Order: sequence, then structure tokens, then C-alpha cells
Amino acid sequence: MVVEELRALVAELRSTIGELHGSLAARDERIAELEKLLEASRRSGKRQAAPFSKGSPSVDPAKPGRKSGEDHGRHGHRSVPVRPPDRELAAPLPACCPGCGGEVAFERSEEQFQLDLPPVTPVLTRFTVAVGRCRGCQRRIQGRHPEQTSDALGAAGSQVGPVAKAWSHWLHYELGLSFGKCAKVLGRLGVEVTAGALSQAAQSMGRDLVPVQSEIIRRLNLAPVVTADETGWRVGGDGAWLWVVTGGGLTAYNVADGRGFDQACEILDAGYDGVLVRDGWAPYLKYEAADHQSCIAHFLRRAGEMIEDNPSWARGTPRQVTDMLGDALAARDLAARRRKALAADLVDRIEILADQAHPYDPNRRLVSHLHKERHALFTFLARPDVPATNWQAEQGIRPAVVNRKVWGGNRTWRGAATQSRIMSVLRTATQQGIDAIDWLTGFARAPGGGIPALFPQ
Repeated sequence: MVVEELRALVAELRSTIGELHGSLAARDERIAELEKLLEASRRSGKRQAAPFSKGSPSVDPAKPGRKSGEDHGRHGHRSVPVRPPDRELAAPLPACCPGCGGEVAFERSEEQFQLDLPPVTPVLTRFTVAVGRCRGCQRRIQGRHPEQTSDALGAAGSQVGPVAKAWSHWLHYELGLSFGKCAKVLGRLGVEVTAGALSQAAQSMGRDLVPVQSEIIRRLNLAPVVTADETGWRVGGDGAWLWVVTGGGLTAYNVADGRGFDQACEILDAGYDGVLVRDGWAPYLKYEAADHQSCIAHFLRRAGEMIEDNPSWARGTPRQVTDMLGDALAARDLAARRRKALAADLVDRIEILADQAHPYDPNRRLVSHLHKERHALFTFLARPDVPATNWQAEQGIRPAVVNRKVWGGNRTWRGAATQSRIMSVLRTATQQGIDAIDWLTGFARAPGGGIPALFPQ
């Protein structure tokens, strides 16, 4: 009798255990599904595509504008111009009061300044080109004025000038306007031109800028510290990648058909031996001759999200990571000897953390990544000229990301190459404190002659 009862009890327990296993499996599957949805939601918030949706509007939105009162700081206003005015106009008192018709008595004079655009009148230049022939070899020779950008005559003798074209390059590749909108802007200024003509002008400029792009890349490979990043792109509707490398007051862009080490080497040589500041993308680790600085901000953001998302019992590990990286950032103002000692101590702390058990999978992945990057996390403590994050590359890539949201990418690989070269020149000119439109104008009038002026000696 006792044996039968025990057998029944065992069968009941086995049935209960089976039910619990099934319930736990279903729960684990649901948790994994919810984690994927949470990650997708977070990524969509970071990578908003058109029409830039951020969800439903708030039912009780905050009032727009600055708060009233003096507590929030200095009130902004336009400063008085320092240069003499170009013209002066008087605003006299009316002959009588507009309200009651009474006599108006003068009290004082006040000043008001107004800065505005003048009426824009395009400059039409006619070049009288002398054409001759050598008496000895019978070679045809024609004159060239310094302001000319082409030797074309006859049917091709009427052209849009270099300033208008430079404005088009800047509006399209820097501000993200389509060529059609660029044509409308120039038409408003009195220069009638088609979108196709501006596209052809950009392609011509892109071909002329090949040696400039090559010089930018050559100098980047000699820079002691560079920062790299990449982002998704489109060419002809297919996936591509936009790479950026910046450092030493120079920036190079390149649209490539992949995200691997071979594409990275199209800008930064495989043997680069300076300091490479980058995120955790694996191909960067193949730069074996370089010293590395892994972006601290990426780890801090990841750990912060885990502190919010992890169950309460699993939040200790990301908090430890945040504390360690916070200590590293706070040590930048210390003496060099103390910074180096702290860097060694932080590496030891990461190794101790990696030796501990981490039953929660996201924590284990975080610690594994941290341990893998431990020797590249604190280079900035030994080298004050090395930034702790890859903000410079992200800042360089941001204008292109904004343009990508507007018009998606390039239609052809030739357009992608043109995009890369003109963006490199525009960004580098900004870093060098050079007016990009003036530089492009001078370069169009004398291709090759403007190259040295773009770079520091």
C-alpha cells in the first residue's frame, strides 16, 4: 500500500515538474521576445528615419519657448554692429499725434540697426579670348585669363561661373539640398541653371579633387592620432557604408560597398602606427601596428541602459562598470604619473571583474567585451592628446547622416565618389578655418594650384 502511494506521489511530482518546465520555457521565450522588442524600440529611437516619428504627441505638452523671469540666465539679443553703417536713414516724428491730433514735442533720438541682404545682381563677364598659332610648329594657342575656369569656346563658350557652382556644392553636400532646390536658390539670385547642369558640375569638380582627396588621406596616415567611424549608406538603392577618418585638422570620407577591414584600409592604411580612436567594431582590431583607444562613451551608454533594463538583482555589474569608467574620466586632470598608475589599477579591476561569476547573460556579454578591450580603454590617460571617445568622427559623420535622412544616399557609385571627395574638402576647409566656397572658387580657376592652401604646413 505504501509503495503504491509513493509511486502515485512520484508520478504526480513528475507531472508537476513537467508543467513547471513548460511554464518556464514559455516564460523564457516571452522574456527573450520582449527583450528583442525593447532593443528594437531603443534602436528606432536612436536611428529615426523619415518622417522622423517619435511616437504619439503628448496630451499635455510643455509650453514652447523660454521660461519667464531672470532665473534661467542671460536673455539673448542681437548685438550692435561694430562696423560703420553703409547708409543712414532718419525716422522723424509725425507732424501731429496720430491719436488726438495734438502737437508732438521732441525729447531724444534713439538708434536702431538693421542688417539685410542687398539686391543681388549676377555679374556677366565676357572674356575676349585671343587665338593664335605658333609660327614654328603651327600649334594652335589661345589666351587664358586668371578668372576663367575653362578653355571651351563656341557652343560650350557660355558657362555658369565658379562662385555659383561653389555655392551649389556647398548647398548640396553640406546643407543637404537637392540639386533641384540648389537650382531654385541660384535662380532666385539671378543665375538660371538646371539641376542636371549642377550635377555635371559636381562630377567635374569631383574628378578634379582626386589629388586633393589623395593628399588628405596621405596626411591622415601620418597623423599621430586619428578617429574613425562608419554608418550605413545607400548607392542605387543597395546597401553601402560611409566611412570617415578625422585627425590633425583633416577629414576624409569614403563611400564603400562593405564594412570590413578592406574598406577601412581605403582611407587608413593597414600599417597605420599612430593611435586609432574607435568604437568596438571588430575590423578596427586588425590595425595591429596602431595603439588603440576604445570609445568610453559607448560602454557608458550601454551600462546605463542595462542599469535601467536589468532586474534589480543584476544591476550591480553595470554599476561597477560605470564607476570604473567614471573614475578613468575623472582622472584626466591628475598628474601624468598618477594617471598611468590609475590606468594599470583599472585594468586589474576589469580582470578581477571578469574572473567573477555573472549568471545574467547581458552582464556576461558586457564584461566579456570590457575584458577584451581592457588594454585599449585607458590610452587617453597615458596620452593627453588622445580623446577618450570617438566624438570627433561622430561629429564629422553627423552632417552626412542628416543628408541621408533627406535624400537617402547616391544613385551611382560615380556620384558616391564625388560625394566623398567634395565632403572631404568641405569638412577639412571648415577645420582649417578656410572659407570653403572661396577655396572651391579658386580651385576651379586654377586646378591643382589651390591644394597647398588647404593644408597646414
